[in-house]
Amino acid sequence: MAQGPEKRIENKIKRYLDSIGAWHIKTHGSMFSKAGTPDIIACVKGKFVAIEVKRPEGGRVSELQRFHIEAINKAGGYAFVSRSVEETQRYLETNNLV
Repeated sequence: MAQGPEKRIENKIKRYLDSIGAWHIKTHGSMFSKAGTPDIIACVKGKFVAIEVKRPEGGRVSELQRFHIEAINKAGGYAFVSRSVEETQRYLETNNLV
């Protein structure tokens, strides 16, 4: 089965996180998880990082996803939307996480 653009980006981001020694897990929506939870949860240099992955064109962030991103940031974590591995790298570098 062919991977969609979002899944390909997600896999590149996970490989990048591996390369910098980060711990990470891919979340899967189910009745046991909180709706709107970001796609990737990671620990980078001891910091909580959550990444909502979207495809470059047309990937829309829902209000619930925005709510969780804001809540994580308010709680002192780092949460953001990424449309590429390069965007993830820039975000982590800008926030001194790599």
